[in-house]
Amino acid sequence: MTVAAPLLPDLLDSLRRNGFKFVAADAMHGLLKQAGDLADWPAFAASWNALEPDAYLAQVGRHRRRRYAVYSADRTGPIARQPHQPHYQSSNYNVLQGDIERWFEPITPAVGASASLQTILRFCRDFFVQLAPETPRWHIEVHQFRIEAKAGEPGEPTPEGVHRDGVDYVLVLLVNRQNIASGTTTIHAADGTLLGSFTLTHAFETALVDDARVFHGVTPVTPLDASAASHRDVLVVTLRRSERAPSAAAPP
Repeated sequence: MTVAAPLLPDLLDSLRRNGFKFVAADAMHGLLKQAGDLADWPAFAASWNALEPDAYLAQVGRHRRRRYAVYSADRTGPIARQPHQPHYQSSNYNVLQGDIERWFEPITPAVGASASLQTILRFCRDFFVQLAPETPRWHIEVHQFRIEAKAGEPGEPTPEGVHRDGVDYVLVLLVNRQNIASGTTTIHAADGTLLGSFTLTHAFETALVDDARVFHGVTPVTPLDASAASHRDVLVVTLRRSERAPSAAAPP
């Protein structure tokens, strides 16, 4: 189903003019409902409780949990999951962990095929193709992230700092936020000038980013109640023209 709503022209115009757009929860939920089914959202959101530690980040003294998957999508039609493969960013985009192949635990088959994730992927493909109508195929990477915070140990949603992902477009969708303060998304020009900021506080609130034009970062999160569990759960979907995608590889 092609995404269509009165809000879409405003979103597209904001991306073209500014390189980013914050979308409120109700608006994003409505757009996703037009793209597909969200009936299994509670189970989808609960799957963040089964993420695995990011062993690569632990090597440099940081902590987060994640799972990862890759999909391929033509302009229309099915969006197909690809063989499990490493996530790779050059050091031009990730100064903390660039130039290495990082093998993360895969998104589980049930979550990867869930109605909610498939709906989000359709929205992404159908929305961003309007900004790049000449693109015949997309390489799509999906990241489930949980950032945990403890007393005296803030969680870092973007430990690499203000950065670009090295893709064409990015969607960051808040899934859950429990007992945390801050976590403000900041958008910057190439010279560091602050272009905008907002905090994802409710499920479905979303940041849409033209990664080729702007940089983004998220401030550390801290617990409101130091005695209780604290975390920030987000889904990050990146889209890159397929001719720029690395080839699929077999797990080591």
